Amino acid sequence: MSDNGEIKVFSGSSGKLFTERVCQYLGVEAGESEVITFSEGNIFVRIGETVRDKDVFLVQSIGLQPNDQFVEILFWLDAFKRASANSVTAVIPYFGYAKGDKKDEPRVSIRARVCAESIELAGADRVVTMDLHSPQIQGFFKKPVDHLLAQPLLSEYVKTLEIEKLVVVSPDAGFAKRARLYADYLNAPVAIGDKTRQAHDEKAEVLEIIGDVRGKNALIVDDFSITGRTIVDVARTLKEKGVEQVYACLSHLLLNREGIRRIEESPVQLLFCTDSVYNKDILACRKVRVISIAPLFAEAIKRINTRKSVSVLFDRVPLKVLDRSI
Repeated sequence: MSDNGEIKVFSGSSGKLFTERVCQYLGVEAGESEVITFSEGNIFVRIGETVRDKDVFLVQSIGLQPNDQFVEILFWLDAFKRASANSVTAVIPYFGYAKGDKKDEPRVSIRARVCAESIELAGADRVVTMDLHSPQIQGFFKKPVDHLLAQPLLSEYVKTLEIEKLVVVSPDAGFAKRARLYADYLNAPVAIGDKTRQAHDEKAEVLEIIGDVRGKNALIVDDFSITGRTIVDVARTLKEKGVEQVYACLSHLLLNREGIRRIEESPVQLLFCTDSVYNKDILACRKVRVISIAPLFAEAIKRINTRKSVSVLFDRVPLKVLDRSI
């Protein structure tokens, strides 16, 4: 990293609003950049100012248009390196291909590893992301990865609601360890959904709830949702088990209109999520509350730029971040 301390934050096409929030927290102007998509689908990126010897931060989630957004990241990294930037940090609030983290059947690609290697080969010196589907994906990178957590920020928001008789519910055994982080933070017990998935069709079946939930208010926690089916199925099962009110808390929300309709018609009273993915469809949903995670990423960027530890952000969010987010 260079010694001038100047922060240069640039936005990809899917990160403009998020970048504005980051820059507002940092008190800087977003870097000048341009993205053009030609009629046949080709993507062209252009940096609008000099970045020679600068430490650059590129903000772009791999979200609702993952293929285009991922390729755009590669082009940006290449452009910054060819423009003689001193370093380039890829800030990817939602790493969309993180679910492809293993070869769980014959003749399939480990997509997250391919993405990680491509990002490094294109020129990333560091990666900042949040709530990877599997934390082990950090090991796919040879470069440093700062893996932020939405849980402290979302937990603080839940605290403001003063929900009594709270029980934290993991939709499946795979998320139980991370659900425990919510439960410990909120001083609540944990219950686990027994979920099975037969194929790669975004359809899972909730068979049972393991734990005492009757007469309590449940908070379903998960890392992301695409269709809303799992959240709704767990919510319905919880109501059948005698739960009074059902809330849901997600790091990333990628619901389409059908998913939003599903949530609106479900027993879920409120669903909390971050703004890691720009999803205009959820803005009109009366049951969704969006909590900005941009100040947390801004604080991470500032600490990286000034060579301070980022680890303080992993467990508990600084109060100044909470004050600006909730």
